[in-house]
Amino acid sequence: MYKVLCIFSTILYSNAYTSFYEFSKIDSSEATALTQKNPINAKQIPIHTAKSLYPEPFSSMVKNRTKRKLGDHFGLVNFGVNLTTLSPNSISALKHHHSRQDEFIYIISGNPTLIFGENEYLLSPGDCFGFKANSGIGHQLVNKTASEVTYLEVGDRTPADSVEYPDDDLAFIQKADGTWSVLHKDGTPY
Repeated sequence: MYKVLCIFSTILYSNAYTSFYEFSKIDSSEATALTQKNPINAKQIPIHTAKSLYPEPFSSMVKNRTKRKLGDHFGLVNFGVNLTTLSPNSISALKHHHSRQDEFIYIISGNPTLIFGENEYLLSPGDCFGFKANSGIGHQLVNKTASEVTYLEVGDRTPADSVEYPDDDLAFIQKADGTWSVLHKDGTPY
């Protein structure tokens, strides 16, 4: 899709002959791959039902959070995009920070509280915030209201990441194959 849009833009704003030439170099398998996905309402993408990577007792703390993995639906590999909903009195994640992966949130509905370090901020629809990798500042969203909160979360997938949880005896270390080791802060596995 991206290549088609770029080619279309080139046709509109540049040399049409060159653009047609570039388009004609796309083989049939690549053309098929470009057209396999169509626009879709985000709520039609299934809720991700896999168990949280958190061990108990932490896993049950995020049980009232649902995610629709929008980026995965479209086969994105460099970054993830989730449509996340928090039920009343639930949390997005344990307070954490990443060593290598940036994160970004955009509030669609509801009024979550952003915990960022020792500070709390009441957010509203349209608010956004970015979490720079290796800042050392823990963050999480908490829904302290009686209504659902829905937001977009975006994160890159830089390899060799680690995640620290300043308030909990938990640490994640990403292995070379992309899976995670779930550890206590002293390095022993759960």
